[in-house]
Amino acid sequence: MSSIGVLALGRPTFDVEFAQELLGEARDALTASGHEIIGGDTLLFDADATVSALDMLKSHKLDLVLILQVTFTDASMTVRIASELNAPLALWAFPEPRLGGRLRLNAFCGLNLAAHALGLNDTAFSYAYSAPGETDVKALLADFLSGNRQASPRLGGDVTVDTGAVNAAIARLKGKRIGRIGERPDGFDTCRYNAKTVEHLTGVKIDEIELDDLFQTARKVPAEAISASRNIVSDLGGLAEVDQPQLDRSLALHGALQDMQKGKDYSAFAIRCWPETFTEYGGAVCGPVGMMGESKIPCACEADVYGALTNLLVQELTGLPPFLVDLVDLDEASETGVVWHCGQAPISMCDPEFAPQASIHSNRKMPLLFEFPLKPGRVTLARISQARGEQSLFLATGEMQTAPLAFSGTAGVMQFDAGIKKTLKAVMDAGLEHHTTLAYGDHAGTLTAAASALGLPVIMA
Repeated sequence: MSSIGVLALGRPTFDVEFAQELLGEARDALTASGHEIIGGDTLLFDADATVSALDMLKSHKLDLVLILQVTFTDASMTVRIASELNAPLALWAFPEPRLGGRLRLNAFCGLNLAAHALGLNDTAFSYAYSAPGETDVKALLADFLSGNRQASPRLGGDVTVDTGAVNAAIARLKGKRIGRIGERPDGFDTCRYNAKTVEHLTGVKIDEIELDDLFQTARKVPAEAISASRNIVSDLGGLAEVDQPQLDRSLALHGALQDMQKGKDYSAFAIRCWPETFTEYGGAVCGPVGMMGESKIPCACEADVYGALTNLLVQELTGLPPFLVDLVDLDEASETGVVWHCGQAPISMCDPEFAPQASIHSNRKMPLLFEFPLKPGRVTLARISQARGEQSLFLATGEMQTAPLAFSGTAGVMQFDAGIKKTLKAVMDAGLEHHTTLAYGDHAGTLTAAASALGLPVIMA
């Protein structure tokens, strides 16, 4: 019998009742495993509660530390737990049903964020993504204790000979500017960057802009410019039903981004999108981000500079508007995954059988967001990554399916060419960031050639 310390991480902004239900299932299964289970009885919603539970576990000699990633959280507590408890570490996240409504847990994204942070800290970990009621927990714990599920970095994919078109696209990056508006959220190691490193790699310069500069610019956007922005999205269903003053403030952010782009000739933006756009300004930037992307000024949320950089590279190589997505679900039974973001995909990505709708943010309840399923077709996912402290290029290809909207916002159900097991292993072994760039078409060869030209190894799912 082994002694296993358990901490269950969550956020109260998600479906707490559902999270508690899954935690109860997992805790019952852990108790029935025959091992000594210490902790894990309650969801830890904040740093104080987590530190208190962590301190309690320090008084025990543990054979394994098991973090239950019940909902999305940032990675700050995971890194602290790993550094302060002297035992092997495992992470277990729970899927949720694709019901078309808001993400109730978003646990996979939390697992993704945690894996990246642990990789940056050179911390070994094991992982699982499975529902408590469908998991042989005794076998899972045996794997965790033996290290059979431990993530291990790997590189793969042969680089191809550079082509003139690829070299020309990379040359066009030199001298372009990304406006980083606001700081990355706390605990989001996935959004770290070094401006000199970015410029050395691609020639792209980063300008750091205060978030309040965006808000002040938006507050000065004239009514006629707001009307012009509204005309761009006038075909959205339900536009008249959302809160109109909040809608105007959201559309003013589109006008402000246009003004800032023209003023400094920015090619892309990385924007701190929450919580201040809601709590201090009063309107969502998600819809405006989709509008900017459609006009070939790609934007990344959460001040993710490398996300914006990848968007820019992919756009230069393909000529198509990109979409920065979270991977939020992988399902072995259907051999599909879900890529999603809250409502900021370019409208040209909408399934033609679906009328795109105006929507509100699932947590903050403010417009403007877009809601639609992504259209079917070949797609490529890419990310210039800093996983495990080394720059590389992550690539995955697959087929977007015709499917109902899996979760509210803009989302697509994707069949990965590599299959679900290999895709999960590639993401977790690499310790990949939680944002990847999606573009329609199969661009793996072109992007592999670009990786070669930039001197980047390739991580291929």
